[in-house]
Amino acid sequence: MEEARQLIELARQQLKIENFQKENWEGTFEDYLDVVQKNPKVTRNAFQRLYDMIMSYGSYQYTQYRDKITHYTFFDDPDNDGYDAVFGLDRQIMDLVNSFKSAAMGYGIEKRVLLLHGPVGSSKSTICRVLKRGLERYSRTDDGALYSFGWIENGDSATYIADPMHEEPLKLIPRELRANFENALSSSDHHVVISGDLNPYSRKMFADKMRQYDGDWTRVLQDVRVRRLILSEQDRIGIGTFQPKDEKNQDSTELTGDINYRKIAEYGSDSDPRAFNFDGEFNIANRGVVEFIEVLKLDVAFLYDLLGASQEHKIKPKKFAQTDIDEVIIGHTNEPEYKKLQSNEFMEALRDRTVKIDVPYVTKLADEVKIYEKDFNEHRVKGKHIAPHTLRMAAMWAILTRLEEPKNASLSLLQKLKLYDGKSLAGFTEDNIKELRGEAAREGMHGISPRYVQDKISNALVTHPEATSVNPFMVLNELEAGLKHHSLINHEEQRNHYRNLLTIVKEEYDDVVKNEVQRAIAADAAALTRLCSNYIDNVKAYTQREKVVNKFTGQPEEPDERLMRSIEEKINISDSRKDDFRREIMNYIGALAIEGKTFDYKTNERLHKALELKLFEDQKDSIKLTSLVSKVIDRETQEKIDVVKSRLIRDFGYNDESATDVLHYVASIFARGTTKKPD
Repeated sequence: MEEARQLIELARQQLKIENFQKENWEGTFEDYLDVVQKNPKVTRNAFQRLYDMIMSYGSYQYTQYRDKITHYTFFDDPDNDGYDAVFGLDRQIMDLVNSFKSAAMGYGIEKRVLLLHGPVGSSKSTICRVLKRGLERYSRTDDGALYSFGWIENGDSATYIADPMHEEPLKLIPRELRANFENALSSSDHHVVISGDLNPYSRKMFADKMRQYDGDWTRVLQDVRVRRLILSEQDRIGIGTFQPKDEKNQDSTELTGDINYRKIAEYGSDSDPRAFNFDGEFNIANRGVVEFIEVLKLDVAFLYDLLGASQEHKIKPKKFAQTDIDEVIIGHTNEPEYKKLQSNEFMEALRDRTVKIDVPYVTKLADEVKIYEKDFNEHRVKGKHIAPHTLRMAAMWAILTRLEEPKNASLSLLQKLKLYDGKSLAGFTEDNIKELRGEAAREGMHGISPRYVQDKISNALVTHPEATSVNPFMVLNELEAGLKHHSLINHEEQRNHYRNLLTIVKEEYDDVVKNEVQRAIAADAAALTRLCSNYIDNVKAYTQREKVVNKFTGQPEEPDERLMRSIEEKINISDSRKDDFRREIMNYIGALAIEGKTFDYKTNERLHKALELKLFEDQKDSIKLTSLVSKVIDRETQEKIDVVKSRLIRDFGYNDESATDVLHYVASIFARGTTKKPD
């Protein structure tokens, strides 16, 4: 019972009464004018509010291929722990935000339908969802506050009837008075603009009350109550979503509202706005945003409504005149539907009023990995360890399916993937990579969807109940098996291409785990320090034309060329380049000494790698890793293998099962004699 009381108290603290009172503010029209005078931004239109919301989260710039790119923090979904974060689409999101900015400033984009175009599963819906959820949260903040109004009878708030389209209260000001109010309420930060007319319902209420009060507008305002407006998709306030059905079941009233036949008897006419439900998606999304899912599947009648709503900011409810709306219209569609639009001459008007923003699949490996890590991590996957490289190998295959073969014959598709991921490759500069991207303008608009990969990772997690971990081969096998039934693969040639790409990924995995096991075997810090010290002593003597004192005999000897070359060759230092490399090392040590710092081999990546590979070569025979294949292991060897396994667990993120699996797998590679010299 005590615990329950504590939970209730915690809830009371979190659900602050102060916030409730702010969100449920109510006042007279004059009270609202005071609010506007203090903060004119409460009167912003939908595009202005959406743009300001995005900018309120901050942004930063970075350079990619000599282009300045802006990253908008809002699309990291920070309020939701990154659940709907969008990865790898900074350029496309920058185009989208620039469109919002242009529309907010009234430069013409506000009269267009914003169309997100891309393949299935490319984050189009996620972008819309983030925008909608963001607006809901923003409307609850002081910066994002907005207001609407309703009608009461005889000053009695209990009779309050809200405006059905959540209109801006300033629309109650007659047109001939608006200029004066705009000037009086505006500030240096925001110019108040009162545009549009009341919707038919409030227009009727306004007219009736003007007659009731003999044209005294100030008395009409006494029957108006203004309330804070909190946008909510669930409550159908300011956030709308429309999804087309089959053509037989489509009805334009879903967009613009319909007659309430039960109220016709009460009001005597189907053209009385009080007998009409202003509850279409355009109606309820007023002041906010409306999302059109698969917008190009709309019936032609719907498209006419959409065109009027975007171009004129008006809709045509049945039996009523055109009605003003203020909302962001954003739709999304896939490639096949867009191609139909392009080939349909009757859709020219829609094409002309559409701002298309491509949303391709991610083509950078690191970003694709983040997509899968968001869904498959230790917090969401309970009781199952995901072995290192599992998500990365799946992501690598997905990216390869989206890339176009490079025109440069000396460049493989895998090398192209690594260049896109920020890896360096001899002979390729930023300009070369930019050129590669320019040659393949449609990259990312085809290939395998992240959804397919996510489904197969899920399969791998549940189809091996006996395993404590999921490894790359489990997932890669699931990916390959699913190709037989993939609904979006249209011909066998494409299927075989995807299978060949899986082979490339498996070969890459072989190299990765071999190098990893090599590093684990050579991860004896004391041995590495001794080897490094020995190497540095010989390099110092060599560059200064001195001799090395033998630690055992105490006699001066020539520098050990064989030792130095055995280390340098591990990182492909040629005989002609050895002097340069040795001088480079000594200069580096000298510079550290001037700064009062001590040399540590870990700070020099190339030397660190060379020392590890040399130590591995020296130790691999004593460890006898290949004995794992024969399963005949003496006690001493088993102890050494256990040390390596513990290093894999400690330093590389394996658990006991996955470390054992990877050691057996690498042992089988060594047993076949297929080891390659590391790059």
